[in-house]
Amino acid sequence: MKDTVTIVTGGAQGIGRSIAEFLASRGGDIAIFDITDGSEAVGAVQAMGRRASFYPVDVTSQQAVTEAVERVVQDFGGVHNLVNNAGITIDRLLLRMKEEDWDRVLQVNLKSAFLCTRAVVRHLMKTGGSIVNISSVVGVMGNAGQANYAASKAGLIGLTKSVAKEYGERGVRVNAVAPGFIRTRMTDALDEKTRQELLRAVPMKKLGEPLDVAHAVYFLLSEYGSYITGAVINVNGGLHM
Repeated sequence: MKDTVTIVTGGAQGIGRSIAEFLASRGGDIAIFDITDGSEAVGAVQAMGRRASFYPVDVTSQQAVTEAVERVVQDFGGVHNLVNNAGITIDRLLLRMKEEDWDRVLQVNLKSAFLCTRAVVRHLMKTGGSIVNISSVVGVMGNAGQANYAASKAGLIGLTKSVAKEYGERGVRVNAVAPGFIRTRMTDALDEKTRQELLRAVPMKKLGEPLDVAHAVYFLLSEYGSYITGAVINVNGGLHM
């Protein structure tokens, strides 16, 4: 990981920012793609003595993604890794879900990964490298009220395995991490009753931390995961085994 360049989509806050900062702490340089201001995350990375830049990118736009990846290559001198973390939820039961709710979640969560992967893999084919897609336990086991989110995250697993098979011989590894209930601003806002209901389903009886996800991503990107591709690493406290 030392002195490599990693693009992190959705890296301005939350799990994405934790991933960006942890990779930087291990000697990596970071390019953040987000529509949310990423200046604070960039500042945190630069404070560690690593290079970082924020690119305001709509990751659902082919043109925007292609241009941003080329800017990263120009600014940093290359790109070695990609973390497809950008994601949203618009939760509704199926009969109440609007077509635009379905389309928007699939665009941000799945189409963006396709576009970013396609733009970056052209460069990784020349030098080798690694891609990690952030899926979800919901993409593995489903969840009521999240048909769009579950489909998008299950789709990421399919994308992961397919691209791993296509480009493995070119030195490109592609894996996924499937988080469970991770402590975020959303979970912090839950009332105690709802929180306890969530925890009852988790064998370890606690929420995960964003750094738990970051550690798994680092493992897969690093030399420690050099013979791993097409895998899905569950980070869910045993919620799904």
